[in-house]
Amino acid sequence: MRIKKILSPEWGQEKIAISGWVRTKRGSKNVSFIALNDGSTINNIQIVAEGSVFSEELLKQITTGSCISVEGNLVSSKGSGQDKEVLATKIVVLGVADVDEYPLQPKKHSLDFLREKAHLRLRTNTFSATFRLRHTLTFAVHKFFNDRGFFNIHTPIITSVDAEGAGEMFKVTNLDLENLPKNTAGKVEFSKDFFGTKTHLTVSGQLEAELGALALGKVYTFGPTFRAENSNTSRHLSEFWMIEPEVAFSDLEKNMDLAEEFLKYCIKYCMEKNADDLKFLNKRLSDEENALKKENRLEMSLIERLEFVLENDFVRLTYTEAIDILRNSNHNKKKKFNYLIDGFGAELQSEHERYLVEKKFKKPVIITDYPKDIKAFYMRVNEDNKTVRAMDILFPTIGEIVGGSQREERLDKLEARIEEMGVCKNELWWYLETRKFGTCEHAGFGLGFERLMMFVTGMKNIRDVIPFPRTPQNAWHSKIVHKSLEIWT
Repeated sequence: MRIKKILSPEWGQEKIAISGWVRTKRGSKNVSFIALNDGSTINNIQIVAEGSVFSEELLKQITTGSCISVEGNLVSSKGSGQDKEVLATKIVVLGVADVDEYPLQPKKHSLDFLREKAHLRLRTNTFSATFRLRHTLTFAVHKFFNDRGFFNIHTPIITSVDAEGAGEMFKVTNLDLENLPKNTAGKVEFSKDFFGTKTHLTVSGQLEAELGALALGKVYTFGPTFRAENSNTSRHLSEFWMIEPEVAFSDLEKNMDLAEEFLKYCIKYCMEKNADDLKFLNKRLSDEENALKKENRLEMSLIERLEFVLENDFVRLTYTEAIDILRNSNHNKKKKFNYLIDGFGAELQSEHERYLVEKKFKKPVIITDYPKDIKAFYMRVNEDNKTVRAMDILFPTIGEIVGGSQREERLDKLEARIEEMGVCKNELWWYLETRKFGTCEHAGFGLGFERLMMFVTGMKNIRDVIPFPRTPQNAWHSKIVHKSLEIWT
C-alpha cells in the first residue's frame, strides 16, 4: 500500500505493510525514528523502531537512501508534524546505501548540485514533487481534450517535411557515414537511404494534425518534438513535448477561447490534485527569491501566479496595438528594454511580453494579427495582406506560452505564401490537396509542455521539468551539463 493513501483521512486500517526509501533516521539505542517516503506524496511517514524489537546490526543498515519494507501498526503520533506513525513489528532492508558514498544526505542541496546527480535527483523532494505534477498535468491534458470530444492522433516522429521552415532539424539516416553514396554531382544520394529521401526528426506534428482535423473534426497531438538549435539556455531543450490541437470549422476567436479554457483547466486541475506538492514548491521558490536582492525578486509567489491566471480574463489586443503601447512606454523611451521597439515589424522579445502582462495590463495577454513576414506560411492572411490571423498567449514570468493561428484554407493564398517564403511546394503536395478537396476554415495552436511545466512548478530552468533532458553536448543520464558556460546548471 502507498503512503499517500495511508496518510489520507479516510484510511482506517491499523495493520499495514509499506515499502520505500529512507529520507532520515534519528534516535538512540532504545528507539529509532525513520522518515520513509515511497514517492506517492511529498509527505513522509514516520516509522518507530524500538531497540528491544530490532537488532543493532539491522538498524545500522538503515541509513539515508536505503530501501526498506516495513510491517507494523498505524497509531496516532505523539510527535509534532504528523498525525500518524507506524510502530514497526518487522523491517527488511531491501537495499543498502553506503552513508559515505550516497550523495543525497539530509541537507539542502542546490539545483546545480542535483543536476550533477541527475540519475538520483528524482529521489529529492523538489524533483519528486515536480514529476508528480508532470504526471498530473499530462493526465489533465488528455482529460481536457477527451471530455470535449477531441481525438488523439500520433503524428510521425520521422518526417521529410519541415513544418516551421526553420531548418534546424536533426537528420535521420541509415547510410554508412564512413562510405556515403554520392551522385554524379557529388551530393549524397538519399535515394539509397532507408526511406529513399532526406528525413529528419519532427519539429511539429501540426501539418499532419490538420489532416486529422479535416476528417475527424477535432484532434490533438501530444508527443516528442526536436530542435537542432545549438542553444544552451535555461529555456531551450533539444527534445521536448508539444501539445497541438487542431479544430475544423474554427476561426481565430474560437481558437483563443479554446486555448484560454485549456490553460485554466490544466492549472486548476493541478492545484486541486497536487496541493501538497504545490505548497512545497511555493515555499521552495519563496526561499529562493528571498535570497535575492529585492529588485531582482519576482512580484508574485508561485501560488499567486497560478491564481492570477485562473482569476483573470485574458486581455486581447492586436500586434499593432501592442507595438504602439511598447513604443510609447517609459521602458522604451528610457531605453530600459534590451531590444528597443521602433515600430511595426519588430519581433517581440520575452521582456516586451512580460512588460505587457506584468506592468501594463496585470493580466495574461493574447496578441493577435502579427505581420505576415515574421510568421509561418500556413497562417491565414488578413484582408490587409500585411498581417495574419495568428495569436500568442503571454504569461507572467515566462512570456509566450502558446502560439497558434487560423490556418490558411484558401488554396491560391496558401500557394502564394509558400512561394513567398521559399518553401518547397513539391514536398507539401499532400497538404495542398486538403485545400482542393473539401476545404474549410480551421485553427489550432501549439504549446510546449515543458514551458507550461515551468510555469506550474515555478522551476526556472527547463532542464528541471523533464526527467532526462537532451541539450547540446548532453545525452547522459548522470549529469546535465551547460557546456558553453563551463558550469553545471
